[in-house]
Amino acid sequence: MYEDLKNKVVVVTGGGKGIGSIYVSAFGRAGSRVVAADIDIEAARGIADEVGDDGGSVIARKVDVADQSSVAHLMRETADVFGGIDVLINNASLMSVLPRRSWIDIPFDEWERVMAVNVQGVFLCCLEGFPYMRERGRGKIVNISSNRVLDGTPNRLHYTTSKAAVIGFTRALAREVGEYKINVNAVTPGLTLSETQVASSEPAYLEAITEKRCIKRNQVPEDLVGTVMFLSSSASDFISGQTINVDGGQVMH
Repeated sequence: MYEDLKNKVVVVTGGGKGIGSIYVSAFGRAGSRVVAADIDIEAARGIADEVGDDGGSVIARKVDVADQSSVAHLMRETADVFGGIDVLINNASLMSVLPRRSWIDIPFDEWERVMAVNVQGVFLCCLEGFPYMRERGRGKIVNISSNRVLDGTPNRLHYTTSKAAVIGFTRALAREVGEYKINVNAVTPGLTLSETQVASSEPAYLEAITEKRCIKRNQVPEDLVGTVMFLSSSASDFISGQTINVDGGQVMH
């Protein structure tokens, strides 16, 4: 599966830190040509340099996924540098910076920003990346949702709603682009201990989540790599419109 990803051009949004940086590193080790795209360009440069020092081919690019011109520039520059786009990992989202609070206490401007990044951002990245995949005659899109959708986890209603939208988007887009041999799938991670998530979660909350799982330990970013890379490879060529839950058996789906 990893051999299949060698020299493939992979764009990872939110690739500068957290779980996204782990995806960038994994694809780099697999021999892919990777774009670490992030609104935090210094973070993106950091992971690009790190993977590059290990022999991977990674470039860092700044992007605001909620802005169409920024996304269009990212995709165009990726194609200019690497000759096209094979894989798009829609990982960028707003979550760890959001306070856990009742839905009636969510400010409307915060709701709008979450939807702009988590839903509109996925749409724009697919919209601007699609022509390059169509030109290739194939492609893989992996949208990162959340297992919160599967059990209705409260206290970040806007985030949960946005991630539910990602699943509906994934299913509908899969039908629209299948004729171009483009596969679109989603992954629903459980609560994952990236550096950003650790800072926003109390130990008691993490312990309560762990107790709900069949596999009773914390989830880490590396737990998601195999599924994301599988959905990016030719091993998943006959899988589209699906949602794969990766949370240690917390939610049965």
